[in-house]
Amino acid sequence: MIVWINGAYGAGKTSTARELIELIPNSTLFDPEVIGGALDRLLPPKHLAEVGDFQDLPIWRRLVIDTAAAMLAELGGTLVVPMTLLRQEYRDEIFGGLAARRIPVRHVLLAPAETILRERIAGRDVPEDLPDGEMRVRQWSYDHIEPFKAALAAWLTADAYPVDSGSLTPRDTARRIAEAVGSGEVPACDIVQTPEPTAETVAAGVLLFDEQDRVLLVDPTYKAGWEFPGGVVERGEAPARAGMREVAEETGIRLDDVPALLVVDWEPPTPPAFGGLRLLFDGGRLDSEDAGRMLLPGPELRAWRFASEAEAAHLLPPVRYERLRRALRARERGRAMYLEGGVPVG
Repeated sequence: MIVWINGAYGAGKTSTARELIELIPNSTLFDPEVIGGALDRLLPPKHLAEVGDFQDLPIWRRLVIDTAAAMLAELGGTLVVPMTLLRQEYRDEIFGGLAARRIPVRHVLLAPAETILRERIAGRDVPEDLPDGEMRVRQWSYDHIEPFKAALAAWLTADAYPVDSGSLTPRDTARRIAEAVGSGEVPACDIVQTPEPTAETVAAGVLLFDEQDRVLLVDPTYKAGWEFPGGVVERGEAPARAGMREVAEETGIRLDDVPALLVVDWEPPTPPAFGGLRLLFDGGRLDSEDAGRMLLPGPELRAWRFASEAEAAHLLPPVRYERLRRALRARERGRAMYLEGGVPVG
C-alpha cells in the first residue's frame, strides 16, 4: 500500500515521512520531488518554462504513478510518499492510476494552524548554493498557503485523514499516523479501480439532454477532465447496452429504450494510450423528474452538470469536444456519422 502524506508546503511532510518509515515495518520513502529534478535535466528549458509547477506536467504525474508502482513491485511492503497535492484533478489522476494497478492509497493530511505554518516556513533551511535561495524557497511556500486553504475548504478534509501536527514533533506526528494506519482508522481512498487497457478498447458514451437541450457531462474521479456518462464495453457486451449500464451505474438513471447511435470515432493510439473505437449514443431528453433522480456524486463522479455546446467547449478536452460537436450535428440530421480522430470520413 501507499501512505500519502499531504499538506501545505512547510507542514513537515518529509521529516514526518522519514520518521514514519522507522515505525511501519518494511516501508520505503519515495519523494516525487526526485522526479521533478530528473525532468529538469530531461526536458527542454523552453518546455519547462511554460509551466509554473512540475505537477502541471502530465509526464510528471505519469512518472509518479509508474515509479511508485515499480518500487512496490520491486520492494513490496509500504511506500511512504510526502507530497503536496492541492488540485483535486491531480489527486484523482494519480490515485486513480494507482488504484488501476490495485494499489490502495491511505491519504493523510498534515494540517497545522496557519500561524504555525508561517513560523515553520520562516525558520526552514534553504540550500546555500541556490541563488536567492532563501527568498525563492520561502516565497514559494508562502504563495501556496492560500491555495492550500482553498483546497482545505473545498475537498481535502473530506478526502484525507487529518492530523493536527502544529504542536507535535515529526516523531510524534509519525507515531500518530502509524497508529491510525495500523488500526484501520485511515481507510483506503474510495476511488474507482479502472484497470488500464493493455490493447485497443471499445467505449460507449450516452448523451442525455435536459429540457433546454443541454447535454449532461460528468466529472469522473478516476481520470482528468469532464466526460459523457459511459465507459469501456466489457467482453461479450453490446456497446449500446454497455452505455445503458454505465449510465445506470454512474447516475442512477435507467434508460427504458436502447439509445440510437450518433457517432463512431476511431481514436488512433497515442502512447501510452492504445486508442480504439469510441461510440456515442443518443439517450434522449430527461424531464425535470428524471434529472431530480440523479445520484449525488459518489466514488465514480466528483460532479455532474448540464452544459450547452458552447459551455462544453470549455469543459471537455479537445478530442471529446470534437466528438460531441459531431454527435450533435448527427442528432440534428438524424444520421449517424463515422469519424477517425474526430474528423468525418466518407
